[in-house]
Amino acid sequence: MDADSFVEAVSEARATELHRLGSDKYLVAATGADLAEEPVLASVAQEAANGRETFESWAEGEDGPAAEAFAAAADTEREHLERLRERLGDGTPGANDANADDTGEGGVDQALGTAETTAERAGALVGRGKVRDRTLLQVVNFFVNEGDTTGADLVRELRRDANGQVSAGADLLEGVCESDGDWNEAQESAERVVAAAYEEYAAALEAMGVDPKPVC
Repeated sequence: MDADSFVEAVSEARATELHRLGSDKYLVAATGADLAEEPVLASVAQEAANGRETFESWAEGEDGPAAEAFAAAADTEREHLERLRERLGDGTPGANDANADDTGEGGVDQALGTAETTAERAGALVGRGKVRDRTLLQVVNFFVNEGDTTGADLVRELRRDANGQVSAGADLLEGVCESDGDWNEAQESAERVVAAAYEEYAAALEAMGVDPKPVC
């Protein structure tokens, strides 16, 4: 297996979950159906804060290319958080809540926390990037529907960085996976992150009486 086939394998194995995470119901689940700019961006900022914290801890526990890759991922999340806080602070009501440093551990963060080996962590980085790519799609659409070009462009850049993390995690795996067992371990870790994101999404919708499955 190589980097490209790994990403393809994860995408195919969790195609249903990833498809639904990119649906127009995502923001309903993420915000408790409060579809306004502040709660939408606050949910994005929360995920960035959680990612920064996790990736920083991983970088501290690694060395060489792995430490560099996870430190770069943490830096990306830190930059995202700063940009989101700046946007939320531009007269947005309740911005102080989103500017807090507290992180609320969700399903994705719990799944990331189970990754212990370098291969598992690199796989989890891929899985988290795939989730981020899909969920940010709906944030882009939110701003497009609002006619807010600046907001849409901001989130497009965050989404581009999420795809960059997918590539970074997959590239790292090529250097650390020495056997099929290592690749399998990494794929299980990536899929665990996607599954956790979907389970949290589905549970939030079901609690509101909304079916997470698409209407055919």
